[in-house]
Amino acid sequence: MSAKDTYHDAVRNALIKDGWTITHDPYTLTFGRKDVYVDLAGERTLAAERGEEKIAVEIKGFMGASEIRDLEVAVGQYAFYRSLLARLEPKRKLFLAVPDDVLAGTLGEPIARPVLEDLHIALVAFNPEREEIVQWIP
Repeated sequence: MSAKDTYHDAVRNALIKDGWTITHDPYTLTFGRKDVYVDLAGERTLAAERGEEKIAVEIKGFMGASEIRDLEVAVGQYAFYRSLLARLEPKRKLFLAVPDDVLAGTLGEPIARPVLEDLHIALVAFNPEREEIVQWIP
């Protein structure tokens, strides 16, 4: 199992504040004889639809030496997990969680926008200090 991201607890707390119940920490995806681990999984009841909404959240802090390399790694991991989720639990939506300054900075750069749009990467931006969700981009 991989180490927790620096912002793991902040995102977990932000999701709880936003009405989510954390069901897995981490969320294990088993395919064949191999396991991979998405950082968190949660669900919440939707009163208006009387159903449940389920998510998996991969957290990335973009704290490496190169923001472009961090983006490459995050996109690759996201695509890998989404592919497995589609086969194992297709109703669970995968989100990439990033600090709000990364959303405004690195992910707002012209080089990042086409990749995020073309690959339909769902994002959740959080404020690490306040431990709050700032924006959902499904």
